[in-house]
Formats: sequence, C-alpha cells, structure tokens
Amino acid sequence: MIMALHLRAAPGADCSRVARRRPTFRAATTVALALIALFIALFGAVAPASAQVDDVQTAWRLLDYMAVDYGGAVGDGRIKSASEYAEMTEFAASVTTRMSGLAQGPKRAGLIEAAKNLQQAVARKASPAEIARLAHGIAADLLVAYPVPLAPNTAPDVARGEALFTTNCAACHGAAGDGHGPNAAKLATPPIAFTDLGRARQRSPFALYQVITQGLDGTAMQSFAGLPDPDRWALAFRAGGFAFTEAQAREGERLWKGEPALRGAVPDLKTLTSLTPTALAARIGEAKADAVIAYLRRRPEAVVRQAPGSLLVARDKLAASLAAYRTGDRKQARELALSAYLDGFEPIEPTLTARDATLMNRIEGAMGEYRAAVDHGAPSSDLATRIQVLGGLFDDAEAALAPSASSSASTFFGAFTILLREGLEALLIVVAMIAFLRKAERNADLPYVHAGWVGALLAGALTWAVATFAIGISGASRELTEGFGSLFAAVVLLSVGIWMHGKSQADRWQRYIHEKMSRAVPGNSGWFLFGLAFVVVYREVFETILFYAALWTQGNGGVLLAGAGSACLMLTAIAWAMLRYSRTLPVAQFFRYSAWLMAILTVVLAGKGVAALQEAGVIDIAPLVSAPRISMLGVFPTWQSLSAQLVMLAAIVAGFAWNRRPHMRADA
Repeated sequence: MIMALHLRAAPGADCSRVARRRPTFRAATTVALALIALFIALFGAVAPASAQVDDVQTAWRLLDYMAVDYGGAVGDGRIKSASEYAEMTEFAASVTTRMSGLAQGPKRAGLIEAAKNLQQAVARKASPAEIARLAHGIAADLLVAYPVPLAPNTAPDVARGEALFTTNCAACHGAAGDGHGPNAAKLATPPIAFTDLGRARQRSPFALYQVITQGLDGTAMQSFAGLPDPDRWALAFRAGGFAFTEAQAREGERLWKGEPALRGAVPDLKTLTSLTPTALAARIGEAKADAVIAYLRRRPEAVVRQAPGSLLVARDKLAASLAAYRTGDRKQARELALSAYLDGFEPIEPTLTARDATLMNRIEGAMGEYRAAVDHGAPSSDLATRIQVLGGLFDDAEAALAPSASSSASTFFGAFTILLREGLEALLIVVAMIAFLRKAERNADLPYVHAGWVGALLAGALTWAVATFAIGISGASRELTEGFGSLFAAVVLLSVGIWMHGKSQADRWQRYIHEKMSRAVPGNSGWFLFGLAFVVVYREVFETILFYAALWTQGNGGVLLAGAGSACLMLTAIAWAMLRYSRTLPVAQFFRYSAWLMAILTVVLAGKGVAALQEAGVIDIAPLVSAPRISMLGVFPTWQSLSAQLVMLAAIVAGFAWNRRPHMRADA
C-alpha cells in the first residue's frame, strides 16, 4: 500500500504504547490562526489605503463638478458669475494638489501635468466644452491609474432611496427634487434642482454618490458618509431619477426588454453607475437614452439580472436549449443546458448556498436532470415542463438573493457554516496524519505536513487574487478542480485506510517497525505527506474562498470575518479534542479508528468528485429518482456518483478482508 511504501518509524521507537509527548494546544490552533490570518490578509487587502481612496474620489468628484457646472461661471470667454468662477479656480487648484499627493505610479506625472493644463484653461477662461472635455478625460485616466470602487455590490434599493431622500434631503432640495424645499430660501448657495434635465444628463450615479459621501465644500451640502454604503447608493439613484418621467421609464422598459443591443450597451452595474445620459445618447440617440436611463435608475436590478452569472442568463440558455432540441440539434441543446448551469447558475451558487442551501440543491439537481433528459431523448414537452419548474425555482432564488433578504445574521451564519463544513474534512485528515506521526514518533516528518496545509492556504490566497484581479474562475474550472481533487484524495485515502487497518493489531505493528528498522532504508515519506496535506486542504480552501468572495461582495465584511473567526475557533476545538483523545488510545484502536475514518472520507470524496465532474459536463448524468441527496456525505441521486461510492466501498471491504488473513504480510 502507498503509506506502507513511504512511512517508517523512527529508530528506537516503541509504538506499542502511547507516546508520552503530550500534544499542546498550540499544535491544534495553528490551522485556525492561519485561517484567520488568511481571511484578514485577503479581504483587508481588497481596499487601498483610505487616504488614497479619499484623494482619488475627491479629485474625481471635483473634476465631474467642474465639467458640469463650469458653464455657469464662464461663457464666450467672459466671467458670468464671479463667485462661481472663483469656485472653479479653487477646484482646479485643489485637483492639482490632490494629484501631487497621490502615491507614486507610472501615470502620476501625466495626471499632474493634465491637472495643471486644466488649471491654466480655467485661468484663461476657456469654453465650457473645452473644460468639460479636459475634466472628463482626466477623471477617466485617474480611475484607470488609481482604481477605486465605482459601483455598489448589489442593485440599489430605490424605494429605500426614496425614504432616505424624504428624511434627509427634501427639506432643502424639495420633495420633488426641484430645489424648492422649505429651507432652500435660507441658504446662501441654492440647492441643486435634480429636475434640471440639462444637468441630469451630465451626471452619473457615481458622481451623485461621491457628493452624497463627501459633501460639497462651500455649500450647505453636508457629507452623509455616516450612512451605510448601500443607503448612499440608493440615494444617488433616487436623486438621479427625478429629471426623468414615469412615461419615459415605461418606454425605457419596453426598449430594454425588446432591444438586445441596448442591454449590450449597459452590460453590468458598474457601467450603469458611471454612465451619463449624454454618453449613452452619443450611441443610441437622446430620446432613447433618456428613456433607458429613466427605467434603469428606477430599476437597477434589471441590469444585475442580465449580468454573467445571473439567473436571466440561465433562463435564456435553457430557452435556447429547448429551441435547439426542437430543431433536432441535441448536441447544441446539451451544450446550452450545460452553459445555463456553468455560466448562469454556478457563479451565484455560493451566495445562494449561504442563503438557502436546500433551494440550491433543488436547482442543481433539477438542472442536472434536465441535461440527462436531453441526453436520453425525452419528449420536448417533458423538457418544457422541466424548464417551467426551474423557472419557479429561479423565482424563489431571486427572492432569496434580493438585497432585502440579506442581513448581518445571515452573513454571519453563512460564513460560519461554510467554513466549518468545508474545513472539517481537511481537518480530520490533517489531524489524523499528525496524530499518526506522533504515535510513530516520526516528528521529523511533521514539518512536511504543516508545510502542506500552509502551502495550500497560500495557494488559496493566490487563487483568490487571480480570481479577483486577473482572469476570474469559471464555473467549469471550479467544478473540475473540485472533482479531480476529490477523486485524487479519495484514491490516496483508500490506500491509507487499508494500510492503517492492516496495522491495527499490535503484533503486526511491531513486526512492521522491526522490519523497517532492520532494513534501515531512508524513507521519503515527507514529500508524500506534503502532497496529501496540500491536496486535501487546497480543495477545501479553493471552495471556501469562492464562497467567501461571493459573500464579501454583499457588504457586512466585519460580520463575515466574525463568522469565519468563530468557525476557526470551532475547528480549533475539534482539532484539540482529536489530538488529545488520540494520545490516550492504544495503538491498535488508534489505527482501527483512523482506518474507518479514512474509509468514510474515501466514500464521501468519491461521490463529491464524480458529482462535480458531472456538473462540469465531463461525466454524463443518469438520475436515480429514488435515491436521496445528502451533499455533506457526498450522496447524490445519480447512478454514476453512487456507483463510484459503491466501488470504493467494495475496495475497502476487500482490503479490510485481506488484512484479516492469518498469514498476511505485516507491511501489506
């Protein structure tokens, strides 16, 4: 067996009794502390330093303000308003100062030079069109060189924005956003009239968000940075919608749903938040742009639903799959059905799992059954019925994923249960390896095990960085990584379990030790242990990071870290209890229990590995309706996954039976 070929006891070891070296609590807490450090490092590094972000955002806000309002200060090369011109001069100087204070970077010098050119243009009373061109160009280059968050994590709740506007803004800006609130006459600088269509066409929700967050120097507009970030985005979208009518919004909805090209022009929430009606009008015309913007600023969730990794993608792909099937193109129908899962549902699976794991399992199973029905040539009416059922499940999922369904409690328990569930399998294996090495007094091999799981954490951090900042991780890549990693670990654990079972009798263990010592062959168990620890931990870290990345985008980062920390403490307690209990077990019982643990994990991982490869489209799906679905135990209602588990179970039974033969070799 694999373990027998690699592990040997240290010279002079007496393993017929318990090693007297008491495992310390520090050994059990190492993994937990590393996990906590990993999450803090990962998510704490997401945002740049706050001072840098403030400088960039303030400079961008000033540039946007100048681009829109400079026309009120200068016209035809002459000053129209001395106070507004003084303000523009001050803002231009402030932009230059803030550019000079940015961190060193390849584009910093160019930004400083461009800011000085803008300052000179204001000094010579350049035309509003020139100032707008210069300011918008600098603002765009600034965000490329120093990226800051441009969009909310989820679609803003415009109804919430309406309530916030009434409470915080209507006194000055008026209930209708016309700038005629009861306090407006008392202000030296009149409040902005959000109903001014000319101004509204020049403003993006991001620009409004910046003003809401930081206030406006020299005016009564105070900072609302104390409001939660989602509330500030909701206010920005509400303020940006006053200039557009309900009739325009209805026309925009008709255009949005009827013209796919329009949806391509605003593909995601980031585009919508940075888009001005004027910029969109340059592509589709002013009337259409006003209508589409009127609709999307009232219903920003329409953009989220059509983004990659959304249920609208899954719905569209399934509809296209059925259409292809009806034309006789079964291959295309299957590819579209697979894409509906990998591109439409799988990317939101982590978030939905945290919100409603039962619903996630139902959808995952139903989509697999639909693909199986396509493969087996089911009637198109049957496929249409399945899609209709999935549509109802998607409706339930959208309700579960709605911003209103998120709470601090759901984030905490989602983070807690995900890490506890994903980490438990890896923990059981790693702790069993550590306990074994201590029983065998193979302390020299312990660093390899620790290097394996630490390396897996570091690789997980790299995976997160790549997925976040570089290429992203597709649904297929995720399922393939999980599938092949699970099967590899299952095969290794099968051999380890059978080997441990063979050493569960003290006399056989003593003969094994004597034989290894008499051969005096240097063992190379270290790298084997490193590889096993790395694979089993990385598989779980990979899955956990994807879940946590999805939860992190919803906000409540502190609550998420609290959930992760609580799970780490729970895993620490489990690890400590296992190490402490294993210390008191006789050798025979230790190996017997460890063998059964490895056997159980082998069966679980085999089922999970096959299921993941089925979801990636590598293995076909043959549903087994009468079988239960218990994801935690790797039990999935398909012939392929259950057959893989039965094969592993048969191998375990055969291996254990072979170990019981009277004349079996001690190192079998």
